Amino acid sequence: MAQTTLAQLEQQARQRGLVLRLQVSRPLGLWTLRLVVAQPAGEGRAQLLGEMKGWAYGGAKGLQLDTMRVQPNAPAGVGALVWAATLAWALEETPCRQARLLAIDDDPQQHRRLVRYFKGLGFRSTRALGGAPADLPLRLIWGGAGQLMVGECEPLLDRVVQRWQRSCASSPQGTSA
Repeated sequence: MAQTTLAQLEQQARQRGLVLRLQVSRPLGLWTLRLVVAQPAGEGRAQLLGEMKGWAYGGAKGLQLDTMRVQPNAPAGVGALVWAATLAWALEETPCRQARLLAIDDDPQQHRRLVRYFKGLGFRSTRALGGAPADLPLRLIWGGAGQLMVGECEPLLDRVVQRWQRSCASSPQGTSA
C-alpha cells in the first residue's frame, strides 16, 4: 500500500472545507514544526481547530512531538488529520522514522487517558520521567513528569490515515460536521 502524502492530506482537508498549514523553520540544524488545521471564517480569517507543535533532529529517532491540541468544537477527524499530516511531513522531509512524546502527568486521571490514547495510536511506553536526578535533563526538555512514549512513524501514519478516512466517509463532503 502506498504511503499517504502530505499533498494528498491537504487536498482531502480542502474537500472537507478545512485548511491545513505547516510552519517549519531550521534553527541550529533542527526542524521546528507548527502544524494547524483551521476552518475559514470569512474575510480572510480562520478558526483554529487543531494543532501540533514539535521539533526534529537529523536522525531516525529524531521526531519529538510536544503539543497536540484539538478544540472541543472541532469536526470529527481533525485530530487524526493533525497526526497524519505531522507524520507524513516527517517521513517526507526529515530522516525521522520514529516519534517520541511525553504523556504528561499533571493529573492521574488525565494521565491515564493520555497513555491509553497514545497507545491506541500505536505508541509504546519506554520509561517514566519522575523526580530522579537522571530524569532532570529530559524533564527540562519536555517540561514536566510523565510517561515517555515512542512509535514508528509509518505504522502510526497508516493507523491515523485510516481514522481520518473513516471520519471523511461518515460526514458529507464539504461540511464540517
